[in-house]
Parts: sequence; structure tokens; C-alpha cells
Amino acid sequence: MHDGGVRGRLIVFEGGEGSGKSTQLRRLSAALACANVSHVCLREPGGTPLGTEVRRVLLDRASDIAPRAEALLFMASRAQLVEREIRPALARGDVVLLDRFFLSTYAYQVGGHGLAEEEVRAANAFATGGLVPDLTLLLTFPVAEGLARAGRRATAHDRMESMGLDFHGRVGAAFDRFVQPAWQADHPECGPIVTVAAEGSEAAVTARVLAAVDSAWPGTFAG
Repeated sequence: MHDGGVRGRLIVFEGGEGSGKSTQLRRLSAALACANVSHVCLREPGGTPLGTEVRRVLLDRASDIAPRAEALLFMASRAQLVEREIRPALARGDVVLLDRFFLSTYAYQVGGHGLAEEEVRAANAFATGGLVPDLTLLLTFPVAEGLARAGRRATAHDRMESMGLDFHGRVGAAFDRFVQPAWQADHPECGPIVTVAAEGSEAAVTARVLAAVDSAWPGTFAG
């Protein structure tokens, strides 16, 4: 069911490995369903047949992928997702819940691999056609604990998870920079970013997520 006064909104979940963003996305989806808010859940890379194939290659530990090629594969998946899924959903008035978007690119490819930020930003603008998230929820969680949590949920680390503590330390430091007002002011393409402490029970984190969403749009998604 749509509220006639509600336009489509793009809400992104971000965070390092094991931060719980995918779990919190599902829990927000359940809350929106209870409130009869029409929405779709998507993830990066993925969300389309092309994106699913790109995801398989990117996460396969047997894949030998240079950092520039990695960034461009992510961008290809993103371009397809924006064109085929996100923009149509927003045009219908749906809320889009998205697992990873701009900040992951800036954290992993720029922060982690050291690619030139301006080149990555230009590629990102081309891939998205200038689409700006309405809200990004950045879940904060200690890097080492997140990697350990990610390892417990699977039989083996995927290619991105396996890049080592030094790499993920750089990624975590990048996510820490993203919460700074000066960084956000310099990166308007990312839209508003709100941090959510990811420690504690799933229910406690969900309460923080719901509070952040309600703060952005008071009462909009109330049941």
C-alpha cells in the first residue's frame, strides 16, 4: 500500500564486514511491511541478473582481480541496478532499502586499495547518473570483531573478507572519516549519513535504526 503523499526514498545500509547491516536491513523491511509501506530490498553487488554474476566473480576467492578492474566491476553492477531496479522503484513511490552503495566504494576501493578518489568519484557519477541516497545508515562496529562475526556465519571467508586485517583496518578508518561533517560536506553525492552503533542485541540496534529513520521523516512510516 502506498501513502499518496510519500515519494520513493532510497535508504542505504553501510558498514564493514560483520557490522550487521544486512540483518538490520531485513528488520527494517519487516517494520515497513507491518506499516504497509511498499518497499523493495536490494544489495550491491547484485540485484539484477548481471549484478548477480558480477557478485559471483567479485566474491570468488579464486578470482584474480586488479583493484581498478574490481572498482569497475562494482560500477557495472551499480549502473545496471540503478537503471533496472532502483530508479523504477523510486518512480513507483517505493522505498528502496539497499545493502551497500557509494560509501563501500570509497571505503574499499579508495580507502582499502588506495585508488585515486577523484577517478572513482567520476566513475561513480557516470554509473549512477547522479542518483543521491535520501539517507545512509552507517553501522559502526569494531573491525576485528566484525571479521570474526563474518567468519562464524560462513564456512569460509569470501574474497573481500579474506583481504586481511590491514586492509580492513584501512576500510574501517575510511568509514570513520565518513561520519565527519567536513567529509560529508565535500561529498554531497552521498547524501545525508547517520551513524548507528551496531553493538548490542539485534533488537537494540533495530531500535536505533528506526529512531534514525523516524528522525529523518517523522511519522512517515508509522504503522
